Amino acid sequence: MTALPSPDTDFPAWYVAVVRQAELAEHSAVRGSMVIRPYGYAIWELLQRELDDRIKATGHQNLYFPLLVPMSVLEKEGDLVEGFAPEVAVVTHAGGDELTEPLVIRPTSEATIWHTYRRWLQSYRDLPLLYNQWANVVRWEMRPRLFLRTTEFLWQEGHTAHATEAEALEENLRILHEVYADVVERVLAMPVLRGRKSASERFPGARETFTLEAMMRDRKALQAATSHYLGDDFARAYEVTYTGTDGAPHHPYATSWGASSRLVGGVIMTHGDGAGLRLPPAVAPHQVVVVPIQATDADVCEAAAALAASLRDAGIRVHVDDRDYLRPGAKFFEWELKGAPVRMELGSRDLAAGAVTVVRRDDATKDQAPLAGAAARAAELLCDVQAALFQRAQSFREENTAQIASRGELIAFLREGRGFAVSAWCGSEDCEAAVKEETSATIRCLPLESGEVGAPCTVCGAPGAEPATWAQAY
Repeated sequence: MTALPSPDTDFPAWYVAVVRQAELAEHSAVRGSMVIRPYGYAIWELLQRELDDRIKATGHQNLYFPLLVPMSVLEKEGDLVEGFAPEVAVVTHAGGDELTEPLVIRPTSEATIWHTYRRWLQSYRDLPLLYNQWANVVRWEMRPRLFLRTTEFLWQEGHTAHATEAEALEENLRILHEVYADVVERVLAMPVLRGRKSASERFPGARETFTLEAMMRDRKALQAATSHYLGDDFARAYEVTYTGTDGAPHHPYATSWGASSRLVGGVIMTHGDGAGLRLPPAVAPHQVVVVPIQATDADVCEAAAALAASLRDAGIRVHVDDRDYLRPGAKFFEWELKGAPVRMELGSRDLAAGAVTVVRRDDATKDQAPLAGAAARAAELLCDVQAALFQRAQSFREENTAQIASRGELIAFLREGRGFAVSAWCGSEDCEAAVKEETSATIRCLPLESGEVGAPCTVCGAPGAEPATWAQAY
């Protein structure tokens, strides 16, 4: 392993080095696609489990749809086709022959799912349809970055149908708050802004897109999850109707929502430091790593195994690094790089004193704890680390968020990538496009509930409609 670039001077190089050296992922033979290595996949599995538990707790069931979608099915929803056209991968040959109809590798699954819902939905008694899919999707990415933007990535996508617009919007916000925000903040320790996307930033075909926006350590925004209100447009496009209580046919109202493996990249960029990862305990594959200082000493190794057993009994994920061909210092360096929240060092001197040396990864503090109470001490520290990481990230976001009152200040702030800029916006797409043209920044979110701001638009001076949060973004 080589020294990491400084995240303060070359954040992109630091990120790539951390992903590679911490053995999270690597590029595959297909441009833009990645191989997720076991340590990286373990983080994804823990995150997936937390999401899946909450999705099911809100009444949804998991199912699975095919990877390939007939082109004719995708083309029925014009906005969806137009929005994804540059990213779509198409299969034209199979089995040695040219296909009579091209097949699209799903960039998202609204088309194939609503094409199927037409068969499943007959009566108001069938509603609501509450389904979720864990899958991979393909979007032909021109500027790939491991985890953040890859040609193929892992995600979950919920697709629901409701009798009324109000029920669908309630679903959107339930998922945003009770599933996504709860996991991102409480599990990943990433503070997020909850809001709506502007019309130009919405999902193709959506009437409203709700979003979670997080700030990374380089002050750029990361869209952590989205929840889309689709109205009845997909139902109309795919001729989905049901017989209502009045005996007449009606189109249901739709939602779709998703979170992906880019959240692993978000964890790296929110909490990492010059030594590598700092994983929140909730998604750390090894919450505690036990390092026997004398790996060839039978008594020390036996004590390390007993310590690990007591930690496991307390419900803690633990790994004993008893490799006898590495010096302790090399192990310390590796587990700091990989972000293990707590390290416990056990040597012959510790054993003689009936104690263990305990090191926190987040702030590098070191102390000793009695061996007999090590499990309780570890549990306490893991809670402290989880809370401390969230608080540091929240403070960082607050320190790098500015209220902006003039166009010149807004442009300068965004060009320099200094964080989140909050300013009054008139609602004009022309103003939004002008700022994007000058800075490459976008409106990351608008308030969940719009209202008067009492200030003129920062861009054009017209009456402000609502405050907008702008930023450079991944």
